[in-house]
Amino acid sequence: MSKSITFEQIVERGCGIDIHKKVLVATIRGTDITEDTRSFDSFTEDIEALRNWLKENKVTHVAMESTEVYWKPVFNILESDFEVILVNARHIKNVPDRKTDKVDSKWITKLLWSGLLRGSFIPPKQTRELRDLTRYRRKIVDPITSEKNRLHKILENANIKLSSVVSNMSGATATKIISTMIHGQEDVDELVKMRHGK
Repeated sequence: MSKSITFEQIVERGCGIDIHKKVLVATIRGTDITEDTRSFDSFTEDIEALRNWLKENKVTHVAMESTEVYWKPVFNILESDFEVILVNARHIKNVPDRKTDKVDSKWITKLLWSGLLRGSFIPPKQTRELRDLTRYRRKIVDPITSEKNRLHKILENANIKLSSVVSNMSGATATKIISTMIHGQEDVDELVKMRHGK
């Protein structure tokens, strides 16, 4: 005969959310509230409705899986009102008899309620926004740098030693000289006139 396992309650009122691309399944559980599971769409107004439902039930802690990027808008909307724990999905998925989103949500809630979840580190909002901006900047700058290097290589292959006479290969002078050469100017004396300084 199998022995049932009881979980000690650590969180007074909590919610576990099973996150998918189009739907969120949330279960609340705790002291003086009836366990309840509801589904919400993943649009902003629906996540706000989820937030309001949790606030109405005086939920203090929320746990959810870090599923791809789908957790981010949910986290952004909930983080100011609740203590949100983001959990690696691999740490809670390997449980027998979990076949539906509803069961997943209940299981996450049970683990949260019992204090058995360890959340991932989430930087503050300002840091997250700065990191996203930095990554986007790198995404833009890297191809530009690659093209500049490619142009330099083409000039060197053609034995045009422009980098020996200008300090900045992407500066105004170098750009003007290259543009003039593209338009057919080959006279070195004319090209030199575009260069400032010694």
